[in-house]
Parts: sequence; structure tokens; C-alpha cells
Amino acid sequence: MQIVYLILCIAGTVFPLAQFLPWVDDHGLNLPLLVTQASVAPISTFAWSDVVVTGVVVAAFVVTEGRRINMRHAWTSLLGLLVGPSLALPLFLLLRERHLENSGPNTALRQPLDC
Repeated sequence: MQIVYLILCIAGTVFPLAQFLPWVDDHGLNLPLLVTQASVAPISTFAWSDVVVTGVVVAAFVVTEGRRINMRHAWTSLLGLLVGPSLALPLFLLLRERHLENSGPNTALRQPLDC
């Protein structure tokens, strides 16, 4: 699965940045313009709402799953949120797979945290 997660990390970086970087080249880091253009139509507001909620879900998953399996630097995958959840989630899953592989068979069987 690690190769799949790595490919998804690449795709989750390339596709969003292929849209964002030309915009930044044209407009600079004009955050008010970005927000205006991102919310110009209901469908774009829908898409951004989905991205924001997904980012929050990924952050919660990274923190709880990282604690559950005693993954020391799980938070580093949250830096992927600077690109978006499309990078942060597969990056965490890749790091998680590597952690479980290096930790031995009992790590994956630990009890979940009480909510």
C-alpha cells in the first residue's frame, strides 16, 4: 500500500498546485481576492466548504490515530494541509504504514482511545 499512498501524495500535491500556482503568478498572494473568487458561486462555496471540513476531519484523524498507535511525529503530516487534505491524508497513511511496519505486529492491535 505504501506505493499507492506515495502516488496519491504526488497526485494530491500536483493537481491542486497546478491550479493554484498559476493563479498566484497572476495575482500574487492576494487573500481577499482569493476569498472573493472562491465564494463567487454556490458551487465554489460548496467545494471550499467540503475541503475545509475534510481538512478538519483529517486533522482529528491524524491526532487520534497517531496517539492510538503511539506514532511520535504523526503531526508532521498535518503540514500537508498547506497544500490540502489531498496531500495530508495520503501522507499520514503512508507514514502510518511505515510506522506499523517498523513497530511490529502488536502495534496495529492496540485498543482505540475512549471518546
